[in-house]
Amino acid sequence: MLETALDIQGLSYAYGARQALKDVSFTAASGRLTALLGPNGAGKSTLFSLLSCLFVPQTGTLRVAGNSLATAPRAALARMGIVFQQPTLDLDLSVARNLYYFAALQGLSKRVARARIEEALDRLDMRERSDEIVRRLNGGHRRRAELARALIHRPSVLLLDEPTVGLDAPSRRSITDHAHELAAQGLCVLWATHLVDEVAPSDQVLVLHQGRVLADDRCDNLCGADSLAHRFQALIGAPG
Repeated sequence: MLETALDIQGLSYAYGARQALKDVSFTAASGRLTALLGPNGAGKSTLFSLLSCLFVPQTGTLRVAGNSLATAPRAALARMGIVFQQPTLDLDLSVARNLYYFAALQGLSKRVARARIEEALDRLDMRERSDEIVRRLNGGHRRRAELARALIHRPSVLLLDEPTVGLDAPSRRSITDHAHELAAQGLCVLWATHLVDEVAPSDQVLVLHQGRVLADDRCDNLCGADSLAHRFQALIGAPG
């Protein structure tokens, strides 16, 4: 039985009259990649904004590694690593300077930060890029740098919001493979995407459409003999 790392119950959020999330409930476990699969406009980015405290929930609860975002936000946020859809690195600093700056914000000493940064860069095959200015990196290496930054403080939960948008096929596959490796090593990975080819048969799949969870099951159980693409289209009412 895998341990629950992320617990969301009864979550709703509206932008004025438009309901972006409607009574969303699910859990995500350590040691597994949970794919939050939905078309553009499904509510995925709103959910990530709530998890990262950019927005405040109107109803519902969010718990990260047992910590409530409402009553213990600092403890909850400390257990999360986040890679947003839009890049957030300083383009004029080197990869290493970006990572050291983040480590300082996390309160890590220089000695601990150096060891953590080297560990994260090695894990993502980015050590040889550490002194390069971020602006000079291609999209795939920038994403790896952001992923390395998100791992420095050793989070329990890793949130990835459409992390492969704009990348070429080899870069997409590399980032997807790294995320699955991190999950296999015990991390809870929540991966938001609209691309079914990024989901493995053993992944947990949450289908989100028009702010509602339409399915929550292991990918191979959800699909049966069908493909995930066909099952996904059927659930959201898209033409096959």
